[in-house]
Amino acid sequence: MLRPCGTRLALVAVLAATAPAAFAQTTKGGKRTGNIEEAEIEIVKERVNQLPEATRNFEKIKLPAPPKTERKVAYTFPDFRLPADRLAPSVKVLTIRAEEPAPLTGNFMKAAIGNYGTFYGRGYFHSTRNTDHAYGLDIKHVNSLNGPVDGKNSSVAQTSAHLMGELYRGTAAFGANLDLGRERYNFYGYEKAANGSTVATPEASDIKQVFNRLAVKAYAHNRDPEQQLQYDAGIGYRYWADNFTASENDVRLNAKVGYAMGESSRITLAADASFISDKDITPGNFPAPAPNPGVLTRTRTFVQATPAYEFVNKNIAFSLGATLGYSSDTTTNVSKGVVYPAVRLGYTIEPEKFMVYAGLGGALQRVTRYDLSTENPWLNRGLNVADTHRGPTVYAGFTSTPARGLEFNVKATYARDRNLYFYLNNAIDPTKFDLVYDQNATGVLNIHGELLYNAAEKFRLGTRLDYNKYALKNLPQPFHRPEFQGSVFGTYNVFDKLMVGVEGYFYSASYGISYRAPVVAGAIRQPDFYRATDPIVDLNLRADYRITPKISIFAMGNNLANQQYQRFYGYPVKGINVLGGATYTF
Repeated sequence: MLRPCGTRLALVAVLAATAPAAFAQTTKGGKRTGNIEEAEIEIVKERVNQLPEATRNFEKIKLPAPPKTERKVAYTFPDFRLPADRLAPSVKVLTIRAEEPAPLTGNFMKAAIGNYGTFYGRGYFHSTRNTDHAYGLDIKHVNSLNGPVDGKNSSVAQTSAHLMGELYRGTAAFGANLDLGRERYNFYGYEKAANGSTVATPEASDIKQVFNRLAVKAYAHNRDPEQQLQYDAGIGYRYWADNFTASENDVRLNAKVGYAMGESSRITLAADASFISDKDITPGNFPAPAPNPGVLTRTRTFVQATPAYEFVNKNIAFSLGATLGYSSDTTTNVSKGVVYPAVRLGYTIEPEKFMVYAGLGGALQRVTRYDLSTENPWLNRGLNVADTHRGPTVYAGFTSTPARGLEFNVKATYARDRNLYFYLNNAIDPTKFDLVYDQNATGVLNIHGELLYNAAEKFRLGTRLDYNKYALKNLPQPFHRPEFQGSVFGTYNVFDKLMVGVEGYFYSASYGISYRAPVVAGAIRQPDFYRATDPIVDLNLRADYRITPKISIFAMGNNLANQQYQRFYGYPVKGINVLGGATYTF
């Protein structure tokens, strides 16, 4: 690339006696470091610079990823919600910077108390800005001594710790994470004793469930997005155990590699593997005779890779590849090995304003007890856990930014899923949930929409809507998978010291099952009818007020609509839950 300047510019400056005072440089300590002497300066701009052709950053030509069934949640306030509401809508991250960013201290502690005997505490300790390394520790605990059913019988507690560290060497970053967690729940979805009944209310110790978690991961990735070769690879291990006999050991590998072949094309490879050894009682053997309920140990293998070629030319971008996967699970009559196309086409109608895209794909989705128990903590023993086969899948959508600060995304997806799990109350003990599957493929239609608005980093508002239609062959209802989910979320920086936030959710009714009373204790119950839960309306507010640069106070209000809705049949959540507390930054 040639950049001629073409002219000569001469500047002559004669500094008078006042120059030492005018041009003395001062350090932060207030000391002068020297004076500019009287001089003649000549600037010549006649040079011709020739630069080599740059390799285009292949991240710039990345197409929208294929739609996923579920995504994890990240909010402006990471502690916005209290545990056991079991709502997990997927939204984009929204953040608001302070009007004048405060110095990064790297550490804070906060504590709060509220009704239901709730206590919340958190400590965040992190290194300050450093070009060589980073490290941090995040500890959190929240518990409620009482709940919506029989006081302490519906109590809950969650404790977690996250430790991370990274080293930066040239364009490479090396890091490791360690996560520890312990959660306590109770199976409080039992039937209440009627007047004159001799059924005794259970003790909290007899219905408790405890999850212990450990996850460790080491990784390396390229920090320079302009390099021709990009990579991101990791190896990890996760351990999970409950209060019964179930446990899970999971060794995980992942890698993403991209090589830019020029300004407009690249080749990529994304690969994942998971090797699980889990232990549980034999499926269908609950309740089981004591003391040994027939413990079963099995291994579960998951391997998947997607090589692809990506190309961008003016307004057109496409990706052509294939997904090859293997899962050893045999819950339904489905092949262990899969091959799905990975084709995507995007067309930019107006640069940075409007783009449409469509694709054809499919993939295996790893399902683990570690993840299932974060979604539904009232799981039964003897679960038949299996990976989901999502495919073939077709999707189309568009992204638009019609005005400054406004983003609008819409997409429609249709997939044929096998081994798609649903939650159903157990016929012997309805307080616990089994995983059930349709023996045939399930057609899933998803229509997704997002609207995000950001006004000068002071006000942000967004909404996310999902409509899901399940075409089942054998199951009568898509148990505990609601058809419609919607959320609205926003933050407003009122002024330098006050920030407020809001979150609201709406879930349509989903289905559980009601059973008739057992003839004898421990007998299999006969289904009564499929019961639709009430629609969910949930409103949450949050406010933070900074008293001094180091001390602030905050208040949270959860479920302000005061609806004891049931995300899972038989388990009403707490009503209005209000917390107040303080934060100390240092």
